[in-house]
Amino acid sequence: MIKDKKGKRYERIYSQLQSLIVKSNDMEARMATVIAVLHHKMDNFFWTGFYFLKDEELIVKMYQGPVACQILKKDTGVCWKCVNDKKTIIVPDVDKFPGHIACDSRTKSEIVIPFFDDSNKIIGVLDVDSSTINSFDNIDAVWLEKILKLIFK
Repeated sequence: MIKDKKGKRYERIYSQLQSLIVKSNDMEARMATVIAVLHHKMDNFFWTGFYFLKDEELIVKMYQGPVACQILKKDTGVCWKCVNDKKTIIVPDVDKFPGHIACDSRTKSEIVIPFFDDSNKIIGVLDVDSSTINSFDNIDAVWLEKILKLIFK
């Protein structure tokens, strides 16, 4: 997607989510809405979902796309790198990421955004996969980080 067009699409998605998720005080309902809108509005999103920290594992929660890995073992893969570094990770080609966990062999690139609660404690990650190499860039990172902040407003 052309960068200018991508930014404008995220702008529209952000506005839509602002009006949709204020209708619920339930965090999981807000998260499910964010996942559904992102997955169906962004053409290159092959798998879109949340993993939450629990007992030193990342456990899948709500998601859209093919069946997911249910548990991600501690300190493995892109999602754990994101948790450990507490910052967004963009992987242009998952085959070149050491220790990448292939939940679905069709995944070619990935972006993982840390998900912080309202006290700024990391509680999980938003994981987005694409079936195309080089699908994600800083535009995705900036907008997805901004969208996640809507969940705790």
